[in-house]
Amino acid sequence: MNFALIGAAGYIAPRHMQAIKDTGHDLVAAYDLNDSVGIIDSISTDCSFFTQFEYFLEHAWRLKRQGDRAVDYWVVCSPNHFHSAHITAGLHLGCDVICEKPLVSTPAQLDELRCVEEETGRRVYSIMQLRHHPAIHELRDKVIAEQRDGQYEVELTYITARGPWYLASWKGDPRKSFGVMAEIGIHFFDMLHVIFGELKRMVLHYHDEHKAAGYL
Repeated sequence: MNFALIGAAGYIAPRHMQAIKDTGHDLVAAYDLNDSVGIIDSISTDCSFFTQFEYFLEHAWRLKRQGDRAVDYWVVCSPNHFHSAHITAGLHLGCDVICEKPLVSTPAQLDELRCVEEETGRRVYSIMQLRHHPAIHELRDKVIAEQRDGQYEVELTYITARGPWYLASWKGDPRKSFGVMAEIGIHFFDMLHVIFGELKRMVLHYHDEHKAAGYL
């Protein structure tokens, strides 16, 4: 399988590149505004790289006409506010898309992606890796084994260190990251969903650029 990756200079991109290599597939094209992407050489010395998205997309369309070089999977590791556009481009190219969380910022955008999936016959897969953590599996199995009729009451607190760089980067701009809940909290919402079932009600008690609190 051939992979193309968007956001090659970002924090998470090397993990995707290594996974592509470790599973015996090929990284054939990559894109990022930043050209500090020497990591690519440890994955492939035959990967085309672009710093302008238009040229990257044009190259991907050319590969599509080359049969065995056509891109099968389109990997999106770009800043959150680009996800919708980058996912849509990959689907229309005829690729299945793997995208970092969060996919998009609103339910309406999710509905739009679902429409594009139906139009193209391709799928979007979101990366929610922490649901596969052994501790989460252990808790899930414990809850299943108890077969409780009533609800559980769970108090979840997560505190993580972030230096001044965080607020200076796109992650600190809620117009781009969609806020601390989407950028960081989403993993914990997902884990609660996996273990305890679908959301019934949500109340937001407090929210600023550093923290959020509420009730699910």
